[in-house]
Amino acid sequence: MSLTRRQVTAAALAAVPLGAMAAGSAHAGARRTRTLYIAGDSTAAQKYSDAAPETGWGMALPFFLHTGLPVADHAVNGRSSKSFIDEGRLDAVLAAIRPGDLLLVQFAHNDEKTTDPTRYTEPWTTYQDCLRQYLAGARAKGARPVLVTPVERRRFDAAGTALPTHGEYPAAMRALAAQERVALLDVQALSLALWQQLGVEETKTYFNWTATEQDNTHFNPPGAIAVARLVVRELLRTRVLAPCDVVRLNEQIPASWITWPDPLT
Repeated sequence: MSLTRRQVTAAALAAVPLGAMAAGSAHAGARRTRTLYIAGDSTAAQKYSDAAPETGWGMALPFFLHTGLPVADHAVNGRSSKSFIDEGRLDAVLAAIRPGDLLLVQFAHNDEKTTDPTRYTEPWTTYQDCLRQYLAGARAKGARPVLVTPVERRRFDAAGTALPTHGEYPAAMRALAAQERVALLDVQALSLALWQQLGVEETKTYFNWTATEQDNTHFNPPGAIAVARLVVRELLRTRVLAPCDVVRLNEQIPASWITWPDPLT
């Protein structure tokens, strides 16, 4: 399904934080606020009240960023690097992004769906080809692209060892980042290590485990906050962000800070 021009424009405008729009009109001529854009799948996406307590890590990211660096979360449930492009969603991001902005790109969960030709990509060929379109598009707009390896699912073997679930996709993204000389946030490796540290039972309190659902892919508020913290630490490590861009990195963030707006109509 492709987006119409009206839908693309609406999506671009909806993802621009209201604070940034107000600041632009109130301080015309001042230095423009940078915006951090996210292109990704359901693990990063904004969730609404009908999905609570499911929480994307993009919802928690603003808790760790200075108010001068707003987040525009374009991540959408069920999308792969390919379908995000084919539906016109990358075009919507590129229509809104400006010089100096950041574009975080995290895909693989749905690229792995071999039986779905609308989403499947092969790690070392079509996956990398799609990712190159995000890099080229951001660079053409004067923005900085950043690749983010896919956050790990909750999976353990009988001995309690946390298992990787993304096959060759993280390695393919790492190789592409080195080839293209683009910053890489290795959230896959860091999240796998975190799940191992937490263990089989405690990780359940980070994922969307409820009385009716045992979801080992999507997060609840504590899990989204933990992954967002990993993302920001990587942004600092790779010097994409400076320490002055970051707040509360080593502080406890209350789960109650997460809120779910009503679904869009």
